[in-house]
Amino acid sequence: MSDTSLIMMKKVEIIVIGEDLHLVEQLLLEAHVSGFTIVPNVSGRGHHGIHEGHLLFNDMHTLDLLFTVVPESLVDPILAGLGTLFERHSGVVFVSDVWVTRKHYFEQYANYPG
Repeated sequence: MSDTSLIMMKKVEIIVIGEDLHLVEQLLLEAHVSGFTIVPNVSGRGHHGIHEGHLLFNDMHTLDLLFTVVPESLVDPILAGLGTLFERHSGVVFVSDVWVTRKHYFEQYANYPG
């Protein structure tokens, strides 16, 4: 049986500097998200000026984008952790509604592999 019905979830997109990437990864693992995607070396312009999407000397000085799709119940815990991180580090987070198929792909893992 094919699971093609749509279900509403939340997409959380997080942009941080490369040296903080591991902190966000750990936060998402502790929140038991089912998975996330990392897009390294993103470019953009914001409060801290222009960021080029290429490596200068190492990957710690770049911007990285992480995104995940989660049930609404996980949004507040993730935002609470990011709020603590953003008190001392730069970054931004976006939360939006998204419709997905294959709901089981986005259910929480009680014991995250890895």
